[in-house]
Amino acid sequence: MKDEHRRGNPQGAGAWRRFGRFAALAALIGSGAATAAVTDKMIADDATTTDDVVTVGMGQGGQRYSPLTRINTANVGDLVPAWTFSFGDEKQRGQETQPLVYNGKIFVTGSYSRIWALDARTGKRLWAYEQRLPDGIMPCCDVVNRGAALYDDLVIFATLDAKLVALRQDTGKVAWSETLGDYKAGYSNTAAPLIVDGKVITGVSGGEFGIVGRVDARDAKTGKLVWTRPTVEGHMGYLNGKENGITGKLNASWPGDMWKYGGAATWLGCTYGGDTRLIYCGTGNPAPWNSHLRPGDNLYSSSTLAINADTGKIVWSYQSTPNDGWDFDGVNEFIPFDFKRDGKTVKAGAKADRNGFFYVLDRSNGKFISASPFVTRQTWTKGIDPKTARPIEADTRPGDPAAAERGKQVFSAPSFLGGKNWMPMAYNANTGLFYVPANEWGMDIWNEPITYKKGAAYLGAGFTIHPLYEDYIGALRAMDPATGKIVWEYKNPAPLWGGVMTTAGNLVFTGTPEGYFKALDARSGKELWQFQTGSGVVGQPITWEQDGEQYVAVASGWGGAVPLWGGEVAKKIKDISQGGMLWVFKLHRTQLAAQ
Repeated sequence: MKDEHRRGNPQGAGAWRRFGRFAALAALIGSGAATAAVTDKMIADDATTTDDVVTVGMGQGGQRYSPLTRINTANVGDLVPAWTFSFGDEKQRGQETQPLVYNGKIFVTGSYSRIWALDARTGKRLWAYEQRLPDGIMPCCDVVNRGAALYDDLVIFATLDAKLVALRQDTGKVAWSETLGDYKAGYSNTAAPLIVDGKVITGVSGGEFGIVGRVDARDAKTGKLVWTRPTVEGHMGYLNGKENGITGKLNASWPGDMWKYGGAATWLGCTYGGDTRLIYCGTGNPAPWNSHLRPGDNLYSSSTLAINADTGKIVWSYQSTPNDGWDFDGVNEFIPFDFKRDGKTVKAGAKADRNGFFYVLDRSNGKFISASPFVTRQTWTKGIDPKTARPIEADTRPGDPAAAERGKQVFSAPSFLGGKNWMPMAYNANTGLFYVPANEWGMDIWNEPITYKKGAAYLGAGFTIHPLYEDYIGALRAMDPATGKIVWEYKNPAPLWGGVMTTAGNLVFTGTPEGYFKALDARSGKELWQFQTGSGVVGQPITWEQDGEQYVAVASGWGGAVPLWGGEVAKKIKDISQGGMLWVFKLHRTQLAAQ
């Protein structure tokens, strides 16, 4: 069934899909199986199907777009809660998760490495699993978890003690568990895994502790390692247990032994382009933050990497901040999309980087297409040279401390929390726009002497974050990737720290730290609806259809890096209540009767 049929008749198409899923489920039950398997095809089709959500990002490409139109600009004002679920007890903190929906269940992760299976119609808890975390874990930026992955009869998620755990969807029983790194050395994990052709793709967190970033591919059914690709030059990759070539060239852009503790953590996970068969992963800051200790570009930190899904080899890379001295990272999601230029279709990918630039690259070879500011101030650079695709650095790098207690302090914008941090943007092919959750803040930053010690913070810098403007910090901005222009913006007094979703109903959904879950007009940015959830919304919204109705869900629960690292900004929003709730919405009955 073609996508055009789905869009033209979503109710009829949904009925056919439900019938097909019912038939498949009946066949499996007849053969003795309890759960209909999530297949590679279902995962590949997730962006266009509407009766489930089986990937974080609402598709392997992470566009976070739904073809559903039942909820639209004309009726979104009639959204009401259908049910809620509490994450419970004292373990609140930041809830940055995206729920998954399949086979009548919702799977949602929470802070402190917890996960629940809920009845999708009622919110009743079916089972719960909580990772037994050891003392001494060292998560950098709150105890968050950003979601799970579904494959076969498994739900797979990563934990703060750097484990990857696969549970049975029906029971929550452990099917397998694998170690991603030594938590005592600073390794952890908060990102949602990605499934590509039966392999579960994961990264690692811990750049602030001098770990070495990498991307792993494992057999999703067994957890067995297929390949691993380090993201710092000089480290060996492996394929099926055999050496698969070092990453880059030893000491080409790292001095001495600095590469051994080089950071470049892949802490936000990856996306996938089915047409290129490339896995796109962003890498974090080089370690330590004090860039004077590591002259050179420090490949492949603060970069976008395209990795062959079968071999684990790097096919191309683009470094957005060479020799990063501001902790700008480069982990932000790279989203495949197509656009027209000079009458031709461009196979591209877009990324809103923490350094404040919105990049468009050729997704097949990494060729630079454009870079446009999506924030108002970028003191660290004078722009991007279109010939070299490198930033033209301004004289605002924090000073070398050398033998002193600290180096020269400078003011830099954006702050290290970024023009956009982890919170994912969304792309709507109907409008041709990306919806980018941006923040306007700067920082005083200085360097300090530092040496590596296993399990200790490895920064070599100090900082204080300041808001740039009195009236707002956060701004949801609609970016035209063809022109690099900001089409509209929606300003918010507090930072924006949650994900964005867009739909064919001409809507954009996102949340705010003040507790509001909001719907905006995708073409104009006009606010059409809001709901107070009781705590800051830093989760990732989704939508799906079920029993002839469209549902929208988001997790609420304030936390993340801002209250921990935010300096003056954190003081301004210190009174926001913590929480942990999953909110599920649908149209009011009177609206349904009118349709």
